[in-house]
Amino acid sequence: MEQTFVPPMEQTAGPLQPSHPQPALGSVSRSLSGSASFHGEPSPLTAASSPEAHALRLEIITVGRKLWERQYVDGNGGNISVRLGERYLLCTPTMMSKRDMEPADICLSDLDGSILAGDRMRTSELLLHLEIYRSNPLARAVVHCHPPYATAFAMTGTLPPIGLISEYEVSIGPAAVAAYETPGTQAFAETVRPFVRDHNTILLENHGIVCWADTVTHAEWFVETFDTYCKTYLIAQQIGKPLKFLPAGKIQELLEIKRRLGLPDARMGSDPGLKG
Repeated sequence: MEQTFVPPMEQTAGPLQPSHPQPALGSVSRSLSGSASFHGEPSPLTAASSPEAHALRLEIITVGRKLWERQYVDGNGGNISVRLGERYLLCTPTMMSKRDMEPADICLSDLDGSILAGDRMRTSELLLHLEIYRSNPLARAVVHCHPPYATAFAMTGTLPPIGLISEYEVSIGPAAVAAYETPGTQAFAETVRPFVRDHNTILLENHGIVCWADTVTHAEWFVETFDTYCKTYLIAQQIGKPLKFLPAGKIQELLEIKRRLGLPDARMGSDPGLKG
């Protein structure tokens, strides 16, 4: 869901802790005309105009158009973000179709949610993204949208059963359902906190879905995979024959693949690389 214009978070809010400990953001100049860096991090102006930022903006735009083309968003719904270094992130603006975005529309934000570059207001649901980044340093990109089959399950507060399709088991496996809260609020953002370590895909009750990954493209892949899985499961139910679940031993083989890929899974624990 995309909200209407909401001002950035007040600066009294505590900063999001990046994956590497950093001093408080308050000691960093937020002047876009300055070029001073902070312990090797570029100034906002330098970061916003860097080749990396340009490439990430283009990736956000590409993914936004994919979401629109696949009818995972409508109106001005959905939002996308990606980390830029350790102190910044790029995010989609509020009140804009994901089909129509251009590079200049993408906002540069700090980890408090304050806009540092860009002419548009950021999405009010950036709070959700910040909570995910705060809860899991492996998350480098977040995609939130409303794909119809996934959202249908979100309306019931339920998930399709797992153990039916091998590709789904490797990329997602157990998803999670976060309780409903008013979108755009801090309470809404905090609903995902218990699940972000062990789940890269979270249904938002009566709302939609949010996925995180190492890149924006991969996060969008998880959205596609989950929505298609929901659709396929519902079609299979209509055939009228019992579903054939994968044997437990075969699930373990798939989890080994998943562990090597470094993907999260509640069946392996919070750190797939440490479970033997």
